[in-house]
Amino acid sequence: MATTRILEWLGRFYIVLLLGFLYLPIIIMALMSFNASPFYQLPLEWTTDWYASLWQNDQLISATWNSIEIAVITTIISTVLGSMASLALYRYQFRGKKFLQALLFPPIAIPWLITGTAMLIFFFGIGIGRGLVAILLGHVALALPYVIVVVSARLQTFAPELEEAARSLGANQWQVTNRVTLPWTMPGVIAGGLFAFAVSFDQFVVSYFLSTPGQTTLPVEIYAAIRKGFTPEINAVSTIIIVVSMALMLLTARFFKFGGEK
Repeated sequence: MATTRILEWLGRFYIVLLLGFLYLPIIIMALMSFNASPFYQLPLEWTTDWYASLWQNDQLISATWNSIEIAVITTIISTVLGSMASLALYRYQFRGKKFLQALLFPPIAIPWLITGTAMLIFFFGIGIGRGLVAILLGHVALALPYVIVVVSARLQTFAPELEEAARSLGANQWQVTNRVTLPWTMPGVIAGGLFAFAVSFDQFVVSYFLSTPGQTTLPVEIYAAIRKGFTPEINAVSTIIIVVSMALMLLTARFFKFGGEK
């Protein structure tokens, strides 16, 4: 009994250490965004000046909107194409299917440095070059495998008898997909879309290779700002992104019951 209690407390202590390791740097960064000193002097002097300065930083604001725009478009394209591909892989048997499924994992496993270099060479070779269009295409290529894998995993729990029952009641293929299959797979579609948005919005390497001056994304702009000299405005924009991201995740988990009925 005593051994069980000790192991239980050790497990709790380990979880606390793990959460502290993950979240303590984020908390410190958020606090420093409200510190009046640009050199992070302590004790902390509360101010919101850095948030006011952020709105005057045209480069950061422009890069943020570029990232949001690219991430939203990437999410829409990747979610639609990935869901359609997952349904095709689930419903149909054809030659080379296993090979195609195996090809989904190398883009996830290959280092993004190699992927970014390959995309840069490829886009210049076909005449697209660098810019927001190239970044968008690169992000879609990176996000698509995540969506297919997540939606396919959800479809593995789907009972095909439900589609057969709908057809026996007179439903056509579109009605079966729209009223039976899609509602069941919607949690997987939403999760895949969130993955696609996170991969795109947080992508640095591919964006760095494919961006041009004046058409950068937020991660690239933050990297450039750090090289010139770190300012608390970076903390401010990072804090805003974290708060908005956490709010969206909590709302999504709440309304789609990702944690179960409870």
